[in-house]
Amino acid sequence: MLRSRGISEPEAPRVEVIRMRRRHLRGVMAIERRVYARPWSPNLFVAEMTESNNRCYLVARIDKVVVGYAGLICYGDEAHVTNVAVDPQHQRHRIATRLMYEQMLQAIDLGARAVSLEVRVTNWDAQRLYARFGFRPVGIRRNYYQEVHEDALIMWTDDVRTEEYGRRLESIAGGLAGVRPA
Repeated sequence: MLRSRGISEPEAPRVEVIRMRRRHLRGVMAIERRVYARPWSPNLFVAEMTESNNRCYLVARIDKVVVGYAGLICYGDEAHVTNVAVDPQHQRHRIATRLMYEQMLQAIDLGARAVSLEVRVTNWDAQRLYARFGFRPVGIRRNYYQEVHEDALIMWTDDVRTEEYGRRLESIAGGLAGVRPA
């Protein structure tokens, strides 16, 4: 066994989550093209980033390389997750969990009491992730993802400002390295 010889296993890469800036768009667009059949345009991302009073777009980076991103819009006491994407080479390393955690904190900071999102009906991994954050299915949008002829599952979570939800976020944060609880 390697440890018996004093050799340790390498640490998992440290993920940094920060606000999306124009300089991140090259990395964001590379991921966007890999994971979506009809990617957003760079101009759409720029427009979203400039509305910082009710929107929050984040990137996840490892060693300054963009490996994921997420967007959120908040209107009054309702927020909507517009997108969450992780580079396929970096999936299964809890990057989407980290992005969702940070976005839920942002939703609360922006005054949201409820948060919604859409996800492909066949994307079971994403649905399980969102369920950890308290999202539940509430409806279907038929042929929402027209480019792949797939329906969207509408998911919703309520009462994100409660102590109970705060404990949920603390529990999630406990499983994320280098994250301080809400």
